[in-house]
Amino acid sequence: MKITEQFRGIWVIAYRDLLRFLQERTRLISAFAMPILFLIIFGAGFKNVIGPMAPGVDFVQFIYPGIIAMTTLMVSLMSGLSIVWDREFGFLREVLVAPLSRSSIVLGKVIGTAIISLGQTVIMLVLAPFLQVELSLILILKLIPILIIISIAISGLGILMASRMRSQQGFQLLVQIVIMPMTFLSGVLFPVNNVAVWLSVISKLNPLTYGVDAVRQIFLGVTTTPTQAIGVTVFGHTMGVLEDTLIVIGLGIIFLVLAVLSFSKQD
Repeated sequence: MKITEQFRGIWVIAYRDLLRFLQERTRLISAFAMPILFLIIFGAGFKNVIGPMAPGVDFVQFIYPGIIAMTTLMVSLMSGLSIVWDREFGFLREVLVAPLSRSSIVLGKVIGTAIISLGQTVIMLVLAPFLQVELSLILILKLIPILIIISIAISGLGILMASRMRSQQGFQLLVQIVIMPMTFLSGVLFPVNNVAVWLSVISKLNPLTYGVDAVRQIFLGVTTTPTQAIGVTVFGHTMGVLEDTLIVIGLGIIFLVLAVLSFSKQD
C-alpha cells in the first residue's frame, strides 16, 4: 500500500474517533467533571490547611498544572474504548482486513485521541485566571507540545490495555482501576519527593509523574524548581522539563511498540 494511502487511512481513523467523541455529549461533560471536582474539593478544602507549597505558590496553584496533566491522562487512557467498541460491533474486523498496517491503525487512534485531549486541556486553561495562575502565549506554546507527548504516550498504554478486552464495561472498569493510582502517585496533589521511600519509588515508575512535573515547571517557572515541592528528584538529581519530556517519550515509545505488537495478534 502506498505511503499516501497509509496517511489517508490514519487520518480517516483519527477523524472517525473525533466525530464520535463530539457526538457523545455525556463523555464530553464527564471528561471535565473529575478535574473540576478535584480543584473544588481538594483545592478549596486544603488550601488553608496545607498553606504555601513554595514561595509565592499556594496549594491551588500547585495542583492546577497537575489537574491539567490528569485531564490528559483521563482522555488518553480512554483511547482504547473505541477499539473495544469497534470489536463489539464488528467494525474492528473490517478495519483489520483493510489494506492498512496495524501500526497505522494504532497511530490513527493515537492521533485522534491527542487532538481530543489537547482540545479539552486547552479549554481547562480558561480556569487559570480565576485561580491566579498567570498565562502567556509563550507558556501556552511551551505547554502544547508537552501535552501532546503525554497524550500520545498514555494513549499507547490505553490501546495496549484494550487490545485484549472484549467488553466496554470490562475496559472501563480496568481504566478506573488504573486511573486512580496513576493520578495519586504522580504528584498531582502532593510532592513525590516528600513521601515514604517505597511510595517515592513507585511514584517515579509512573510515567504520569514526569508529565505532571514538566507541566508544573512550565506553569510555575524554573525559579521554583530547587524546592522540595516542585521538581522530581531521581538519584539525587532534580529533573528539568527536557529530562521529564525525554522520559515520557521513552516510556511512550515502549507503550506504542507493545500496543502495536499486541494489536498485530488480532484476528
